[in-house]
Amino acid sequence: MVDKRSKYDTDPLDPDFVRHTEEVRGATRELAHTSNQQARQNETAEASTRRYDEPVGSSPYPSVFDSPVQQPPTASISNATRPVNPSVISTPSTRTVPGIGLQENIAMVLPYVPFYIGGVIAALELFLVPRNEVRTRFHAAQGLALQLAILAGGFLFRIANFFVDNTLGGFSATLLSLLWTLFSVASLIFLIVSMVRVWKGEPHNLEPLADITKRLNDQIEPRK
Repeated sequence: MVDKRSKYDTDPLDPDFVRHTEEVRGATRELAHTSNQQARQNETAEASTRRYDEPVGSSPYPSVFDSPVQQPPTASISNATRPVNPSVISTPSTRTVPGIGLQENIAMVLPYVPFYIGGVIAALELFLVPRNEVRTRFHAAQGLALQLAILAGGFLFRIANFFVDNTLGGFSATLLSLLWTLFSVASLIFLIVSMVRVWKGEPHNLEPLADITKRLNDQIEPRK
């Protein structure tokens, strides 16, 4: 008589296979019946689920619900905004400048006197004032550069006016003469404003003339 075998009986040579199969049928572990009981027999098999009401420091993993700590921006110094020498922009004193015998506040203003007089004074100051007088030499070099720029602009207007007057004439010559007059008036006003700013001790650095100013200050050696 053939024994009735279970569907799990895959080995007909093992007569005890059916009995072992019937014993292990059913639940592999006992489930929890209350909320306080653990459903798993091995509690360390998996990490416990983190609760949302736990403090942040109790978990080694960062939470997506916590805002990141913001760091203050670090200050950076731009090359475009170079610091100005404080000795150049400070208020001029009334002490006597060696080499020329003038007070410092007067010696710093004279290079900006209009009608090319300031250019001559600026050149004399660069030849006479020693290099340790930084403020006086700076304004002398800058004033000389400004006077040379105005002189070059006026010279170009004269040449252009001469050619336009002899070739085109009429409205073109009148318009160029008007532009020349406006340039002369604007140059005069700018020189006066420069004198006032330097007298008050306000910063007065002409960036378009910075290279020429430095070159004049370096190449013109003071008298020994």
